Amino acid sequence: PEFPLCTVRDDVRAHRIVLDSLGVKSIACVIGGSMGGMLSLEWAAMYGKEYVKNMVALATSARHSAWCISWSEAQRQSIYSDPNYLDGYYPVEEQPVAGLSAARMSALLTYRTRNSFENKFSRRSPSIAQQQKAQREETRKPSTVSEHSLQIHNDGYKTKASTAIAGISGQKRQSVVSTASSSDSLNSSTSMTSVSSVTGEVKDIKPAQTYFSAQSYLRYQGTKFINRFDANCYIAITRKLDTHDLARDRVDDITEVLSTIQQPSLIIGIQSDGLFTYSEQEFLAEHIPKSQLEKIESPEGHDAFLLEFKLINKLIVQFLKTNCKAITDAAPRAWGGDVGNDETKTSVFGEAEEVTNW
Repeated sequence: PEFPLCTVRDDVRAHRIVLDSLGVKSIACVIGGSMGGMLSLEWAAMYGKEYVKNMVALATSARHSAWCISWSEAQRQSIYSDPNYLDGYYPVEEQPVAGLSAARMSALLTYRTRNSFENKFSRRSPSIAQQQKAQREETRKPSTVSEHSLQIHNDGYKTKASTAIAGISGQKRQSVVSTASSSDSLNSSTSMTSVSSVTGEVKDIKPAQTYFSAQSYLRYQGTKFINRFDANCYIAITRKLDTHDLARDRVDDITEVLSTIQQPSLIIGIQSDGLFTYSEQEFLAEHIPKSQLEKIESPEGHDAFLLEFKLINKLIVQFLKTNCKAITDAAPRAWGGDVGNDETKTSVFGEAEEVTNW
């Protein structure tokens, strides 16, 4: 946690050091989406058209918005609220995984849209296989109404106490759950019933559904994430995003900075993006002099910049053929490595994984 704050601009400077050490004299085109788009903008603004010849920025912004900053804060607070966080000095074997998982779930919701989730999940129940992927903890069958209610109430609560409660009994259980009376017992002869106000007929009631496919998906993603990510690293990345502002330490007017980006630029926005809105892409294109704006019509929200890879690839190739002819028209070079034929949709954070592929 004592590692110094690192900004998007710091990353660009670090990348430049690497390129200089490799003897790179100029960059034909910088391409990036989301946080990568922030780097693309910084590359173009910092080093000018003599070093960076062209730029492509997808689903990004000139400065991190209040909306995005607020989501970052909510995710950090999820981690901070985990008792294992310990100001960031947690041992490797006891990381704040519950908080990190919750932060990941919150982030996933910002990558998609309401309609995207509704179309994929609706109110369906998860399959047995999906529940296993989500690592839903099995609890013993409740013997009382109180136990049944407790299990519903705490379903998804991931702490040592919650996993142990199903196994405690006797006097200790009385301190957690009120002692069940004979009328509270839940057995095979007990059923929930309702009396019709119209006919007086007594009917059995089907218990209300309390576990949904959408929940299972979020838990699965949260569990998968904590197995490959660190909480302090996650916090640092959200802080880095929050610092993004092209005008910082330059001028007060962001449009003035954008006007200095003289490279041919392709700006691609997602019509349904609720994180980096399409209006922010319009703002970039309006104030970057040699820019071209393209809109992707997709219901998938921010993640569409990764999911709609065929269309986006087509737009980028067209842009490069127009502005990087020396490269695109050059004779192809032989490649000695393996060539993959499958198009993939994975990313560093895995947010582009198809929501039904779990």
